[in-house]
Amino acid sequence: MSVLQISGLTKKYGRITALSDLSLSIEAGNVYGLLGPNGSGKTTTLGIILGILSSDSGTYSWFDGKYGTKHRMKIGSILETPNFYPYLNADENLEIVRHIKKAENVDFDGLLTLVNLKERRKSKFSTYSLGMKQRLAIAATLIGEPEVLIFDEPTNGLDPQGIAEVRDILKNIAASGNTVLMASHILDEVEKICSHVAIIKKGKLLASGSVGSIINNDITLEVACNDMEKLRSLLAGLPMVRKLEYKDKIIEASLSHDADYSEVNKLAFENGMVLTHMVARKRKLETEFLEITAKA
Repeated sequence: MSVLQISGLTKKYGRITALSDLSLSIEAGNVYGLLGPNGSGKTTTLGIILGILSSDSGTYSWFDGKYGTKHRMKIGSILETPNFYPYLNADENLEIVRHIKKAENVDFDGLLTLVNLKERRKSKFSTYSLGMKQRLAIAATLIGEPEVLIFDEPTNGLDPQGIAEVRDILKNIAASGNTVLMASHILDEVEKICSHVAIIKKGKLLASGSVGSIINNDITLEVACNDMEKLRSLLAGLPMVRKLEYKDKIIEASLSHDADYSEVNKLAFENGMVLTHMVARKRKLETEFLEITAKA
């Protein structure tokens, strides 16, 4: 089931084109990463689909029109910096959100446990760290049991511990079956959290699909020994090897995803070579992102 259909969205600010004919489909139950460098149009896209900004052209539709004009009641979102009353505590701020959303029987205990704030629930918001403020904002988005959650750069400005905490919370939310749309320029976080990704640059969609389909499944094997030329000749003759490169006294061999790279170590030994270095790694989203955006 599609929860969001975007078709041909275009938005200009004077001479600057923030979005250019952007089309995208978001399916229920998936975790989407809207990925792009700063200024790529991520926040503009979120602003338009949340009804905060108007587009110059194009359309979008939530839930196939199921909820009509009340679709916003089924969406929880955080854009920009979380804002709450600084002199109120977590319970009091969440109660205000509950009242605005007209939600009944909200489990504040469960929400604050999920975001690891239960022990600080009676502390004033002004005493919270940036990470705690972000986690309270995430709790607020869950009030009213929304079907879709939207986060704009949820780990921006956080320290490593704060990033890890927010990442774990988002994973738990996604595991519960909610559809999540997360805009970010931090590729590592998108790869760890998201099942699907849409890459945009200068307002244009460059690629979209599951993270697995975006990332090339080939394996990169790093190897070295005391006779690098002999090793290079051996690797060049193996059917599993697609490409060879010298990098900092190491040979990088691109192997097909189903290759048994342990064979390389065996064959090297059988040919009188002892490997001094051998590391196998799969390609990362960062590598794919840089290659895709470099072509645009």
